[in-house]
Amino acid sequence: MKNIWQAWTSVNLVLRIVAGIVLGIILALVMPNITAIGLFGSLFVGALKSVAPVLVFALVIQAIATHKAGAKTNMGSIIVLYAIGTFSAGLIAVVASFLFPTTLTLPPSTEEVAAPSGISEVLETLLLNIVSNPVSAIADANYIGILAWALVLGFALKAASAQTKDVIVNIAEAISKVVQWIIQLAPIGILGLVFNVVAESGLSTLSEYGRLIMVLVGCMLFIALVVNPLIVLVMARRNPYPLIFLTLRESALTAFFTRSSAANIPVNMKLCEKLNLNKDTYAVSIPLGATVNMAGAAVTIAVLSLAAAHTLGIEVDLWTAIILVALTAVSAAGASGVPGGSLLLIPLATSLFGVPADIAMQIVGIGFIIGVVQDSFETALNSSSDVVFTAAAEYAKERK
Repeated sequence: MKNIWQAWTSVNLVLRIVAGIVLGIILALVMPNITAIGLFGSLFVGALKSVAPVLVFALVIQAIATHKAGAKTNMGSIIVLYAIGTFSAGLIAVVASFLFPTTLTLPPSTEEVAAPSGISEVLETLLLNIVSNPVSAIADANYIGILAWALVLGFALKAASAQTKDVIVNIAEAISKVVQWIIQLAPIGILGLVFNVVAESGLSTLSEYGRLIMVLVGCMLFIALVVNPLIVLVMARRNPYPLIFLTLRESALTAFFTRSSAANIPVNMKLCEKLNLNKDTYAVSIPLGATVNMAGAAVTIAVLSLAAAHTLGIEVDLWTAIILVALTAVSAAGASGVPGGSLLLIPLATSLFGVPADIAMQIVGIGFIIGVVQDSFETALNSSSDVVFTAAAEYAKERK
């Protein structure tokens, strides 16, 4: 068994994933009735959802508890960069939606989904999530609550003995290892996920929404290849593209297929170590970024909300568009960490235009249909940006 595992992991992960995609398509076309194949996808997603909350909890506690007094970090600068990145993403998405307006053929009905009714409800939910029971927070994948309790426990454990801190470090490393094992099985899981999509809906599933996908993906690629490099250039005064291409290759690619920023934390931590960044900084900034740095979510909320307005022929004035940019940035930071979590905030944004709730939920339904593409690109942008901004702050500090 050990030899089989070594042979499996010796093959490049990207090549294995590509092979899984191709095989999943072939199996779905040849034998679509063998639904057991799709079980691999469900098991893969279930494993990620199960381990990700525990991973964030353990890593943040470790980072805070083992932080050495007097060690300097760049967290202030990184948090500012997270905010700038998310706000810029909302702005780019709004501008693109006006330049390339998208109208949609709305389905007759969608699955009923509970969504926030106003910005006050979003803020209230965030505050309540912070003080939720820590066990419930982990069980429900409430990442805001997980982060809050991990910070509190981390500070409380700063005075713990060296032996206790060693135990905390060992637990965090063990959970990270489990996630790495799961990611090594990603090709099999992705085979199952692709099989499910193609077997149930066919290859033409996404064709009807091609223009919407192009606007979404175009915005995210523009942010990854233009906006983020510009931020790095301004901060660090150096050529940003070696860093950008490295993060896209080693962080965005795995996040694209796992569709979980939390599950991609070990990948980002390893990349930060490879870049020789300050461990006291990235040990906090990477788990934090997986929770609040949501440029991709801002794009999704803005583009789909304006698609609803264009579909209904609603004129959106300049001031409403400006409010939408700010609203998407704030909402994205509080988006759920589960796949499709940003979609549930679309009714909040469409309420600015007076879009009826049932129409807004139909837009959410379309979001879930294209989620196989949208959520993958969104997570890739979110997760890779965590490393980009952490590195940018570090480089800016070195320049001084």
